[in-house]
Amino acid sequence: MILEFHQKMSDLTTLEDNLLPVPLGKEELHRLAMNIIGKDLEKDNYEFLSINSSLEKNPQFVCTKNKQLYFIIVKAILYPENPKTFEIKNLNKILDHCTKFDAKLLCAKVGLANSDDYELPLFKNSSYIINYEGIEKIN
Repeated sequence: MILEFHQKMSDLTTLEDNLLPVPLGKEELHRLAMNIIGKDLEKDNYEFLSINSSLEKNPQFVCTKNKQLYFIIVKAILYPENPKTFEIKNLNKILDHCTKFDAKLLCAKVGLANSDDYELPLFKNSSYIINYEGIEKIN
């Protein structure tokens, strides 16, 4: 499923010449993906216990639903990479962590692209397209 959003990110950031917008960095893309997934989890009645927005640490969300603990990994994947084929690094380490806490591991791979031109990066004040097929159960 590909969703097109004509939402705008926060204020337009420009270069010194005030003409060109600055592309979103890795951390900003990660936070955008986390916001998308956070809203999805809220709609599905997950209760948030912990939120980790660090790009380098997993999981991003620790939640409960129906008395089950969930660890949820969120990955922002910029076009032309395909979210369906994106591999999670250190998956065995994360699975061991899940076992220690009797938690289920879920993964949300969020594909992002500039809706005006897929070849352009995302900018703070540009529309974007989301390629997200829902949360994937890992274990």
